[in-house]
Amino acid sequence: MKSATGLLFITTLMMALTSCAQKSGNKPMQTGLKKQDLSKYSKAYFAAGCFWHEEALFESVKGVKEAISGYAGGTTRNPTYEDVETGNTGHAESVEVYYDPSQISYETLLKVYFAGQNPTQVNGQGPDLGTQYRSIAFYTNDTEKKDIENYIQQMTASGNYKAPIAAQVMPLKKFWIAENYHQDYIAHHPDQGYVQAVSIPEIKAFQKEYPQLVKPDHMF
Repeated sequence: MKSATGLLFITTLMMALTSCAQKSGNKPMQTGLKKQDLSKYSKAYFAAGCFWHEEALFESVKGVKEAISGYAGGTTRNPTYEDVETGNTGHAESVEVYYDPSQISYETLLKVYFAGQNPTQVNGQGPDLGTQYRSIAFYTNDTEKKDIENYIQQMTASGNYKAPIAAQVMPLKKFWIAENYHQDYIAHHPDQGYVQAVSIPEIKAFQKEYPQLVKPDHMF
């Protein structure tokens, strides 16, 4: 019979391997944001669990030019990954989505956002638990706020959900860009344990349900 200590170690190890909260080891990586002119695109902001697969999910959608991982929803200035992972900063792992409104509407972005998560899970997504992984639909103007609220009302009225929609609706006050090694994480680490076990299956599930929204060269 395995000891309680041994079981605790195994459980902790499994959680570490299947969690977005993993240390970088501060190793330099050839990853990061490419310098590009994104000024002509509109922006939208969302949080729904680990930003690694939120970023990859949105980047796979037609009409989206770029998605950037970062932090929003809290009060701490200049937050680091280690700060946010404590759950004490108020921030959630978030993405800044650059999109072409002539190709994709804000309402369709909301469809992508809610379809790519469990919208009824409170303070987390899958194995990622804590306020830093909570779902938040951020708005930057009254029109976006109304669109988000209407979409949630439609979801609630559909009768497809046994629990209330858990996503918060909040004004965006500040988006802090995450460290370079988090950007395009899945593209640079496709064989990483969490990516294989959690991120890619979730993206595949979305793409299977909405293939018409996916860029041909971004199918997983």
